[in-house]
Amino acid sequence: MEFYSSSKLVRSLALAIAVALAVGTPPYCSAQNAPSDYVAPHNATRAAVSVGPVTWDNTVAAYAQNYANARKADCALVHSGGTLYGENLFWGSGSTWTAKNAVDMWAAEKQYYTYATNTCAAGKVCGHYTQVVWAASTKIGCARVVCDNNKGVFIICSYDPPGNMNGQKPY
Repeated sequence: MEFYSSSKLVRSLALAIAVALAVGTPPYCSAQNAPSDYVAPHNATRAAVSVGPVTWDNTVAAYAQNYANARKADCALVHSGGTLYGENLFWGSGSTWTAKNAVDMWAAEKQYYTYATNTCAAGKVCGHYTQVVWAASTKIGCARVVCDNNKGVFIICSYDPPGNMNGQKPY
């Protein structure tokens, strides 16, 4: 068993911190909420209907992060009102919701969508799903915040160009 004196421990911690800084940290270091955690389930859902992949876009992600930050205080499911990007929102109570949870919830709306008529089942929502698979939307940026006062988790994905154009099918 090795005994660490306080000075040896401080040197060890300093070395560990220096190594971590030298290696660098990714811009989105929250476990289960990195860009790939959003892109992968989007692309799996899109591939299921033979739609090409989306890629992460830092400009779109910055827009999403700004809006998520604006919702941090109240966690309200209110759309940004912007027209530059398409948008899907998610809210869950607690603080453990992940990128995959949000995308999986949007993708689950597929069961309510009828491609032949380009409609949702009566009384159901499917526009989040159609945005996920919108073929012309090729870039995404998403953000997640844990809201103040234990109000839950707010997640937004923004899509460029936007989808869900009236009278058009997603693919």
